[in-house]
Amino acid sequence: MLHRFLARAIPLSTGLPKPLSPLLIGVSRLATSSGDPVADGGGGGGGGGSGEDDPFSFPDHHQQQLPPDVARGVDAVVAAAEAKASKAADAARALDRCGAEASEPLVVAALARLRNSCAAAHAAFRWAVSQPGYAPGRRASHSMLAILAKHRRFDDARALLDEMRRASTASPAAVLLLIRRHCAARDVAGAVAAFRALPSFGFHPGIAEYHGLLSALCRYKNVQDAEHLLMSSQKEFPFETKSFNIVLNGWCNIICSVREAKRFWSAMQNLGIDRDVVSYGSMISCFSKSGSLDSVMKLFNRMKEAGIAADRKVYNAVVFALAKGRCVDEAKMLVQTMEEKKVAPDTSTYNSLIGPLCKSRQVQEAMEMFDAMLQRGLSPSVRTFHALLNVARSPIEVFDLLDKMKELHCDPEMDTYIMLIRKFCRWKQHESVEKLWSAMPANGLSPDRSAYIVLIHGLFLNGRLEAAAKYYEEMKDKGFSPEKKTEEMIQAWLAGRELAKASASVRTQGGSVSLRLPRK
Repeated sequence: MLHRFLARAIPLSTGLPKPLSPLLIGVSRLATSSGDPVADGGGGGGGGGSGEDDPFSFPDHHQQQLPPDVARGVDAVVAAAEAKASKAADAARALDRCGAEASEPLVVAALARLRNSCAAAHAAFRWAVSQPGYAPGRRASHSMLAILAKHRRFDDARALLDEMRRASTASPAAVLLLIRRHCAARDVAGAVAAFRALPSFGFHPGIAEYHGLLSALCRYKNVQDAEHLLMSSQKEFPFETKSFNIVLNGWCNIICSVREAKRFWSAMQNLGIDRDVVSYGSMISCFSKSGSLDSVMKLFNRMKEAGIAADRKVYNAVVFALAKGRCVDEAKMLVQTMEEKKVAPDTSTYNSLIGPLCKSRQVQEAMEMFDAMLQRGLSPSVRTFHALLNVARSPIEVFDLLDKMKELHCDPEMDTYIMLIRKFCRWKQHESVEKLWSAMPANGLSPDRSAYIVLIHGLFLNGRLEAAAKYYEEMKDKGFSPEKKTEEMIQAWLAGRELAKASASVRTQGGSVSLRLPRK
């Protein structure tokens, strides 16, 4: 039966089309954590923003564009704030002595570097605000708001938002940022309250802000609450396809529940809501993630019979389903069909092939797709490299891929480093771990709590106990709280070390305590 569906969906031709353009290196820097839904199992649509804190994503390379004196000031501010982050008064004094002059470019760049340490970032921001002649602009204020909200410092975030209102730097997008972080904390009441507070900032909540609230709820798995809000808000926001697509996408691509997706799909039909290409794309993606290739192809053909032309996201989802189902040749033919339909394959299309091939350990085929992608002039995303790095079999292969990332101007993310630190610890490649850790600042990254925990556990399990303890103290100095397991592990070792020192001291002084183990 599958072959019949494939025959209807894909013309009988073979091979990928010829390259469209010569290899272009560095033509643009792709977003590293967004716009690539198919890499995780198919595209959807209608929900979610395109970055952790969009539309105020942090400029990792902002400092490279700064005048030398400002760049030096950023280094001084970051060093002072990080060194004393655990004690606010000490941080304030260190920042006063750092010699930097507060300015909007300096503050924005410093906050970008400090975003993983809320205490250090907040100290730097407070120092800047206290400087004569400087008032934080919209970019700096939004960056600080994003950091506070990300770290769930909601009282401080709301206080800053109120200051922004008085300084006329607030915006609906800033409130939406706060809404998203409430949703991330599963605080639905707080998210709805922030939405309802928009008029107090002089903004009328329109359909765009309503969609933002629905998207934020769905993005952080509060899909049932989003559906309840949708169904109870008909008088204020009349039913229309996009609102329903956001919730459908939540069931399909966030919760990934085929049962709930089918139920909501039927509800749309019963309520007379038109289903468009985004609706079909969400359902196709859901079936794709569940591994139901037959259902994918059935719905794909039904969509075409309904006269709805597939867009790139739909094609990418079907390509992913075919590749995941080991129908690689058919997936390649569908890529050719895309071009015949004047739908140009993009980075996500190739990620839809490369990801499943790597998961099935067809590394050679994955590299062939990677080369074909480059030959088309498409720039790989971080997701592309994550798939390839995950199946790398030696440190040489890892560093070759990292060099390729640098060559193609595709910058590693924190998740990249965490994955590789875990891999190198498993391989007992301690020098490579140190090399990766030292490389983070050069890429505009500062280790976050997760990175420290992975590093400490990896070092500890490899017997590098002194190094693990050093990074444990460094993590606490930066204001990160350790996991309970990490705390117990390090404290047990420290207690054992102190006992050993005490016992050795007694033995040295002629006491009766001995560290020698009895013979068995």
